[in-house]
Amino acid sequence: MSAIIIDGKQVAADIRAELKAKVEKLKATAGVTPGLAVVLVGDDPASKSYVTAKEKACAEIGLFSDDNRLPADCSQESLLQLIDRLNHDPRIHGILVQLPLPKHIDETQVIMAIDPAKDVDGFHPVNVGRMVIGEKAFLPCTPHGVLQLLQRSGIKTAGAHAVIVGRSNIVGKPLANLLLQKTAAGNATVTVCHTGTRDLVHFTRQADIVIAAAGRPNTITADMIRPGAAVIDVGVNRVEDPQAPRGYRLVGDVDFEAVRAKASFLTPVPGGVGPMTITMLLHNTVQAASEAR
Repeated sequence: MSAIIIDGKQVAADIRAELKAKVEKLKATAGVTPGLAVVLVGDDPASKSYVTAKEKACAEIGLFSDDNRLPADCSQESLLQLIDRLNHDPRIHGILVQLPLPKHIDETQVIMAIDPAKDVDGFHPVNVGRMVIGEKAFLPCTPHGVLQLLQRSGIKTAGAHAVIVGRSNIVGKPLANLLLQKTAAGNATVTVCHTGTRDLVHFTRQADIVIAAAGRPNTITADMIRPGAAVIDVGVNRVEDPQAPRGYRLVGDVDFEAVRAKASFLTPVPGGVGPMTITMLLHNTVQAASEAR
């Protein structure tokens, strides 16, 4: 057996094409251009690169992108004032504050300051609460992207046993909740494993779907996978590689080459879940603009 490799770039491209058509319709029928404001505090290289990619993606599908960059030593008050201005700006339908923030800024207060109707990251407690009880909400981008990969690859979640390795507020917890819900992309039996789980292999070997979101290379090895299981690798880790142009390469949480010989489906790193995260951010921004009319 050799796993079908899920092409996250192609799935993301398909969704972006659908979003571009929706944006063109919004412009033509309502004169509305969805607007995304991105706020970057400091000059962390990884964050800058990610923000640049988001802005490029906005241009690709016709969104208005508002770039806001603040120095690393800016005050919390000045950041909150900026968010308040963006909350009241009718051109802006989505606000994204790039995390992590400098240590002197309270991330919780910043997230709470964003208007839930513009919280396209899906981090505000109002959106989290709506998601948990199954009401319409902005879904967090990476978990939503995972659901899209599963659906569009024909991987059935209804009745399946999904084992999630990782319990972060950004991926593990919301993904578990979404897979539990009685929806076309859910209705699974879900087990969440973490650093306190005894005998992790016991659970992963039972899984029809394994989702690795632990943030550690080789967390999931071939002996941990039941033959024919679908494996989604959310992890992105830098490992030293003197042969690589930058001296490192990116790997996931899964031992890719070994697991591909046992799994039915497998996402690569890079090129799997990663492209979906920004795409679902665009999806939420278009959704926000549609609902704001």
